[in-house]
Order: sequence, then structure tokens, then C-alpha cells
Amino acid sequence: MSKCEQCIVREFSSLKALNKEELLHLADCKSSYIIRKGEAVFTEGENVNGIFCVKDGVCKLTKLSSNGNDQIVKLIHKGELLGQRSMISEEPVNLSAVALEDMEVCFIPKAEVLNFFNNNNKFSFNVMKTICGDLKEADDHLVAMAQKSVKQRLAETLLYLQDTFGINEDKSLKLKLSREELAGMIGTATESCIRLLSEFNKGGLISLSGKKITILDIAALKKI
Repeated sequence: MSKCEQCIVREFSSLKALNKEELLHLADCKSSYIIRKGEAVFTEGENVNGIFCVKDGVCKLTKLSSNGNDQIVKLIHKGELLGQRSMISEEPVNLSAVALEDMEVCFIPKAEVLNFFNNNNKFSFNVMKTICGDLKEADDHLVAMAQKSVKQRLAETLLYLQDTFGINEDKSLKLKLSREELAGMIGTATESCIRLLSEFNKGGLISLSGKKITILDIAALKKI
């Protein structure tokens, strides 16, 4: 049995539509890489010529703003695919993907993906459905940035981090983000993010210990 056929993460992406023969072919043509924390999977403006399947780890998708700051658009974790939209549109990627922790990714060449796309209707439908989902998320993010205060966005983001990535044994958020990265997620200056975290800490909503953040009052954050 091929490694791709055994790999459970494919069940979380468009690859779940591939049949046994296609998975065997995929195992022969893919390449596996270890991406270390802080390294880029790809950089904005790059031609990637394929897609990346995240087997393990988390990365951030960022857009470089005119003032030189990175706006974090989305966090990508195990089971998700990177590069689908730019591959289909035949354009360079418009975001950078940078590892937030050590990652294991598999690269599938464009020719192989397009072959699946053209010959497996369920696979092509799943890809388009995923891209539509990404567009919806982008719309929701745009509205949130325009209509919600920075305080509301921070509360929402902290809850999202706990719900999506879980907590450690000591109850702190499993995914550790720097204050700069957290500010990049909520679209504010690092100083403003630090000030709001301190406010949440003093109010008993969270506790802070270095980069560790522990949510103490979920109901209060939801109310915000």
C-alpha cells in the first residue's frame, strides 16, 4: 500500500476524492519536505507550479502591506492544501506561506494535479468548493476588519486559536504566536495588541506568561 493511500491527512482535503490507482500514482510523483519554523514554503510573487499538502505543522499566509508590515490572512494546518488558486489561475502566488512551527509538506507537481482535475470530476468539484470557501472567508475577514473594533477582533482571534489548535496540559494555547504575529492577525500595531492583552490580563480574561496565553474566561471573551 502506498504512503499516500495510508496518509490520513488526505481525508481533510480535495485529495480524498482520488481513487486507489490515482493515489498510487500520486505516491510516485510527489516530493516530501521538512520546512523548519520561520522558513517559507513559498513567497509572494513566486511561481509554485504545483500544490503543497500539509502533512504536519502550521503555517501563516501573509500579505506584505505598503508600509512593510505582514498582514496575516489565514493560518493553515494539517490536512490543508496550499497553492490551488494560483495553480488554476496560472498566476504567481499573491501570499507568502511561512512556517510557525516545524512542518512536513508534500509537493505535487502541477501536471499531475491538472490530470486529476481533468479526469476526476469529484476531485475538481472539491477543489472549486475549497476555493469558494476561501473566498467566503476572505469576505468575512474584510467585513470584520471594517466593522469590528480591534478589541473585538482580538477576543475573536484568541477564541479561534483555542478552538482550532487546542490547548496544552497547562491550559495555555497550543499555538504560540509572537505579539507581532498576533497583531498581524487582527490588523493593528504591535503596541496596541500588547496593550489590549495587558487589559485582558488585568481583567482576568486571560493570563500571560512570556509568549504563553491562557484563556481564563471564555464567556467574557465571547461577550466582547
